[in-house]
Amino acid sequence: MKTYTTTIGLEVHAELSTNSKMFCGCKNQPHESEPNAHTCPVCMAHPGTLPVPNKEAIAMVMTFGQAVGATRADYSEFDRKNYFYPDIPKAYQVSQYQFPFLTGGEINGVELTRVHLEEDTARSSHELTDSSLVDFNRAGVPLMELVTEPVIHDAATAGNFGRELQLLLQTLDISGANMERGEMRIEANISISDTDKLGTKVEVKNINSFKAVEAAIEYEVARQRKVLEAGDTLVQETRGWDENKNCTFSQRKKESAMEYRYFPDPDIPKIKTTEVADFSPESLTNRIPVLPAEKRLKYKKYRISDDIADIIISDRELDTLFAKVADLSEDSDLLSLTSNYLSVDMVRLRAEGVVDVASVPAELLLELMQITLKGDIGSRTTKDVLPKLPTLTGSVAEYVKEAGLVQLSDDSALLPVVADIISQNPTQVEELRSGKESVLKYLVGQGMKLTKGTANPQALEKLFLAEINK
Repeated sequence: MKTYTTTIGLEVHAELSTNSKMFCGCKNQPHESEPNAHTCPVCMAHPGTLPVPNKEAIAMVMTFGQAVGATRADYSEFDRKNYFYPDIPKAYQVSQYQFPFLTGGEINGVELTRVHLEEDTARSSHELTDSSLVDFNRAGVPLMELVTEPVIHDAATAGNFGRELQLLLQTLDISGANMERGEMRIEANISISDTDKLGTKVEVKNINSFKAVEAAIEYEVARQRKVLEAGDTLVQETRGWDENKNCTFSQRKKESAMEYRYFPDPDIPKIKTTEVADFSPESLTNRIPVLPAEKRLKYKKYRISDDIADIIISDRELDTLFAKVADLSEDSDLLSLTSNYLSVDMVRLRAEGVVDVASVPAELLLELMQITLKGDIGSRTTKDVLPKLPTLTGSVAEYVKEAGLVQLSDDSALLPVVADIISQNPTQVEELRSGKESVLKYLVGQGMKLTKGTANPQALEKLFLAEINK
């Protein structure tokens, strides 16, 4: 059996979070429930209208380039990409071809080829009636397109690249990058070859999740291998991904750049980026917050696991709250404990609708972690106090004291509890004496239940062993 090398390049589109569309003043609200609510003569391509580039959209692309180490173009221009489709009102798309704003750069070890700016198309619907409907709220929304070098060789690397790109876009606050809403779309160019030359490239579109990206690549690699091993020839084409059937399907023969008949848009002036003060390296650097890679280094310093770090970094609310706590203390034990409660308990409480993470005061969360680490309260109490933090009027210490939640560690306070449980559970006591150590956890659990979670479990365990082995 021949050995094939898989080669993958990705094309990623991301809707930018500007206030207005790319070339007009219409609101950038592509998900507006009312169809065609945000349209005007410019984005509907009425005769005689002229486009005006959105400066903030260009600044967002430039900021992205600064963050990934891309080379900024001194000169750039917009082009017309000519093709007819019902969701393109002009019968061409304003994009960039020969002079993109950015070239090069790197994300997660994957080299970038180019990043350019264009306008999004409208949204077509085919399910509501016997006819197709078009909603032009999305037409003209600023769309950043990123193209990678063909340096990816497996599905997992492609998926991880997409996840890191999404996180970066969200951290820079230039795109919501929600794949389910179409704010970020990934297309995979896949080929396999048993020589040192690249094989026939097949593009797979309509991929709306990272899991689907990985599944589509794995399926397509297997399909291409099957075609070649049967002695047939692969066709350069565009294929779609069927989420329900978990397979790709042929859509059309792949167009070449020549077929789009690119030419510079005569209605849009050329752009000298070095002559715009807001596009200077200094100005762009000021727009960049702490990036995910830098955050991960800090988390390692706090002895936080990679898995927990990624949960917090990828969640803006948790990340913001943790950063505020870290600004108040650099104690590694304290911050590690905080990350544990945020990544598990705070996530659960938010999902249950019990707590609004944004309303949790960092100072009170820090105090709660401090008294937990000190041993003044137990883990069960900490979890119970978490959702109460937004409404506390005093300190956490005052609240747990007044509520009788301070952890019981003194033998004098716990001995009556231990004695009571021993007298009520003679069978379990005898099992423990005969060597069944798992019973000890049951007895400690009974003690925690009796004290409403305020007993120190380690102290209970020690007393149970001492009293039973007398």
